Amino acid sequence: MEIIELNKNDSNIKVNNAIEQFKQFIKLLSDKKLPISIIEKINFDIAELNSSQLVGNSLSHLIKKKQNKIIRLTEKELKIVPKNYYRNLWMVLGMSGFGLPLGVAFGLSMGNIGLLAIGLPIGMAIGVLVGSKLDKKASESGKQLDIELK
Repeated sequence: MEIIELNKNDSNIKVNNAIEQFKQFIKLLSDKKLPISIIEKINFDIAELNSSQLVGNSLSHLIKKKQNKIIRLTEKELKIVPKNYYRNLWMVLGMSGFGLPLGVAFGLSMGNIGLLAIGLPIGMAIGVLVGSKLDKKASESGKQLDIELK
């Protein structure tokens, strides 16, 4: 079973870029050996996109939504991710999970809660380090797609 292709065109440059990126992403996924159940789920999402009557920014938004759904599916089921997936994910987690508590503790200990923001770059650095390590591990195990999604 093969992954079907998206057959949309639009005159909007932003939408065309989203379509081309999605097609590239799907092509890279189809090069991997995927279970039939995953291919069926991906084909269902692509069929929904193909049958959509949306144009312009609404179509671009729908493409990004379906793309993110497919990324989450492949990450959860197969641990296959695009480049810098974990870095981007962990940067946010580091800022909120490590940075804010560190900033609050630092601000309260100094008696100036305005120093809360000092923890954010520290948490971001921790998140980028953890995410980069996970990205490297995914790359070494052949579970990383050669595309960075924007």
